[in-house]
Amino acid sequence: MSETTATLMVDLIISLDGYASAEGWPGWWGLEGPEYLAWLDEEGKKDFTTLMGATTYRVMSSMSEEASGDGSGFSEEEGASLTGLAAMPKIIFSSTLKEPLVWPNSELISGDAVEAVRELKRTRSGTFSTLGSLSLCRSLLAAGLVDRYRLVVFPVITGKTGRERIYDGYPDVALDMVDSRTFDGRLQLLEYVPRVIDAPLTRG
Repeated sequence: MSETTATLMVDLIISLDGYASAEGWPGWWGLEGPEYLAWLDEEGKKDFTTLMGATTYRVMSSMSEEASGDGSGFSEEEGASLTGLAAMPKIIFSSTLKEPLVWPNSELISGDAVEAVRELKRTRSGTFSTLGSLSLCRSLLAAGLVDRYRLVVFPVITGKTGRERIYDGYPDVALDMVDSRTFDGRLQLLEYVPRVIDAPLTRG
C-alpha cells in the first residue's frame, strides 16, 4: 500500500515590496475587485484544511464573528469570505490557546508546529493551506515541507507604512513557476514549486 501524503501550500497576499499589510491602509490595500473576490469564494469551497498560528486565529476568528453580524462595515463580498471561514476545517498551532476553541471546526495542536505538519502530511490526505501566520510559513518552508508557494501581488509599494515583512529570515529559495493569473487587471497571482537551496544558482 502506498503512503498517504497530503499537499501543503503557503498562501500569501503581498505588496510589491514584500509586506503583508500597511499601517492606515484597508484590507487588501483597498484593491480587491470582483474577479479576485469571486476567486476567493471558489477557493473557499475547495476541500482545504487551513493552518494558522495563534495571532492569526485571534484576528480572523474575531473578524469572522463580526462579519456575521448586522452593520459590520464589511462589504457583502468581504463578509461572505470572512463568515465562510467558520465552516472550513482549521488547525491552530499554539502553546497559549486552550480548548475548546470558540471558532467552529478548529483543531488545536500545542506541540512543535513543524513536526506536527510533517506528521499531518504523512498521515492525512488532501491539501493544507496556510492563512497569514508569517512565522509559521517561514518555518515550514525552511523545513522543506511546502509543496506550493502561492502569492497574490498587489500593485502598491508601502515603503513608509508597510508592516510585517514577509521574507525576513527566509532561507534562499529557488522557485519554479507552475501557474499565474491576473485579477481585475491589477492583481497578479503567482504559484511556484519552492526548493530551499544552500548556494546561489549557477547557469548550467
